[in-house]
Amino acid sequence: MPPGYTSATAPGVLPLLGHAPYFVYDALGFLESLPTHGDLVRIKLGPIRAYVPCHPALLREILNNDQVFDKGGPFYDRVREIAGNGLASCPHADHRGMRRMLQPAFSRRRTAEYGTFMEQEISALTKSWEEGSVIDALPTFYGIAVRTVARSLFATNIGDNTVEDIRQSYEIAFGNVFARMLMPKVLARFPLPVNRRFQQANAQLTMTVNAIMAQYKRSPVEHQDILSTLLAARTEDGAALTGDQIRDQVVTLIAGGSETTAATLSWACYLLTQHPAAEKRLHRETDSVLADRPARWEDLAQLPYTTRIITETLRLYPPGWFLTRTTTRPVTLAGTTLPTGTTVVFSPYVLHRNAAVFDNPRTFDPDRWLPERAATLPRGAFATFGHGARKCIGDNYAMAEAILMLATLAGRWRWEIAPGADPRPQRLTTFLRPRRTLLKLHARTVTTEENTP
Repeated sequence: MPPGYTSATAPGVLPLLGHAPYFVYDALGFLESLPTHGDLVRIKLGPIRAYVPCHPALLREILNNDQVFDKGGPFYDRVREIAGNGLASCPHADHRGMRRMLQPAFSRRRTAEYGTFMEQEISALTKSWEEGSVIDALPTFYGIAVRTVARSLFATNIGDNTVEDIRQSYEIAFGNVFARMLMPKVLARFPLPVNRRFQQANAQLTMTVNAIMAQYKRSPVEHQDILSTLLAARTEDGAALTGDQIRDQVVTLIAGGSETTAATLSWACYLLTQHPAAEKRLHRETDSVLADRPARWEDLAQLPYTTRIITETLRLYPPGWFLTRTTTRPVTLAGTTLPTGTTVVFSPYVLHRNAAVFDNPRTFDPDRWLPERAATLPRGAFATFGHGARKCIGDNYAMAEAILMLATLAGRWRWEIAPGADPRPQRLTTFLRPRRTLLKLHARTVTTEENTP
């Protein structure tokens, strides 16, 4: 075994079930415990044996070699039932061509143009709030995010009913991924309640997306958006994308641009209620930069503390907390030979909570992302957006949206946790999100204190 790497099996393996019961009842606690056993830890989820890298160098090796550690395994088997062969779920063989087609839509110039949509949607919502109002953070922020991503995708506004249809369809479809992942494959074909809910939600999602696309194609306006990029794209043999291929990309991009942002903002708002000193610093920064106006794209460079808050939130609560890869040939990792077809679990949550990587990993500390402190972290320590060729194509879009939203909110409002809130993580959801973050809003008056980020 290479020096410095250790390998072990997580304790508590149960006959037939493996570690599945621990995973079902406290998946995050179970994952957080794995680095205490080794740098590469074997787990067993029912019949599935998987390896979890807990060391940043091992995870970087996996993510930088996407041909050998390909998108696959039980998680992506289920996600493909929803997102098909979209950019985030497609195998290595299809990825390069897809990414090349989509990359122009995420250039710096195009992403800055989407920033206008972000500003308008955030501003419209915050203007509708009143002193003492209570909002449910996750669905509220989801509405902003899905409207923004719809305008970026389709250059069009969508109504409240469509937003709610999309939210419910995604919540049910993606919410059943882990339940279906842990059940024996043969049961996935039976008309069990979990399967019926999944099939109904997936059908509703497809119908909603197809209706939006049909309306888009009937529009005589020449669009400059992501969908126009897909419609104009050609495969390597010169063929246009089929309707199903475009649908898969649209479903993928809506999921990546809405649920993840909503969850991140919900967590950030909750964390700030628990850390008043960080909240005050955020207010000083937004007052200095914004002076009671919405945050704009050109403000991003002037919001370093807001940026650090979002980065630290993504460290503590990475939206994609459990993903899988499958080996396409035998490979040695940390001195362990993994045969072809071995499942490898990619979990930013494991890495981000590892005390050997981050000091006081459970502590909310935005200043750990000051340049001089971040430079001391191992390469690949922050893995929310992945690394290598499969790194999230919309990472800059997602970061910008979250920063602009938080800055605009903090510039005009402060908030506290309202009765009835339950900020604990939901169990076994595809994206890591709080159960219910109720926030009571209080209007702020801009101060003129010197900004001290």
